[in-house]
Amino acid sequence: MSQSWYRLRRNHGAIVGMAMLLVLGVIAIAGPYIAPHDPNVIDPDLVLKAPHGERLLGADQFGRDILSRILHGARLSLQLGITTIGIAAAAGTIIGLFSGYKGGWSDFLIQRATDLMLIFPSLLLALFVVAVMGSSIRNLMLAVAIAFIPIYIRLVRGSVLSAKENVYVDAARAAGCTDVRIMRKHILPNVFAPIIVLATLGVGEAIVVVAALGFL
Repeated sequence: MSQSWYRLRRNHGAIVGMAMLLVLGVIAIAGPYIAPHDPNVIDPDLVLKAPHGERLLGADQFGRDILSRILHGARLSLQLGITTIGIAAAAGTIIGLFSGYKGGWSDFLIQRATDLMLIFPSLLLALFVVAVMGSSIRNLMLAVAIAFIPIYIRLVRGSVLSAKENVYVDAARAAGCTDVRIMRKHILPNVFAPIIVLATLGVGEAIVVVAALGFL
């Protein structure tokens, strides 16, 4: 872990990217407090108004301030994206960790179920789940999370298959450690890096899928 942080600190591009993400995250969280206008106020005199001093991004077809609506919407979008990917990553990590470490018939069945889910695009699978569970914000997040879980299962399983062959795992097993302890203490920390990378990229994709489902 320390070596990963050392390499990260030496990667100036990564530092700049993290700084930009942090700034955007702070703006999204503080959006409702820094928005210059009420995003729901309709002003007929400002319909499709071009950007000017008081309306930095202009107004929409109803005369509502576009900048204020973006700032308010960014917070909800970020919450939905992070929550959705958090659920998918947590569930996928647990299932993938068990599947890769145990192997056998349980691994075979989990992978065939994963293959079946990966046949369908994420948006189509999420749309099917929403149709079954009903339309609500909670069901929407669960649907998108379910659609993303197979990706994390595959990623974690592959990393576990590689990590469990290391000498320190054999040493822990010889020392009498239980399977749960080996997975939690020795294997899981070594598969965090790809999970974090995939989760970071997945937040944006989850926001797009949630937005698409909102229109549908």
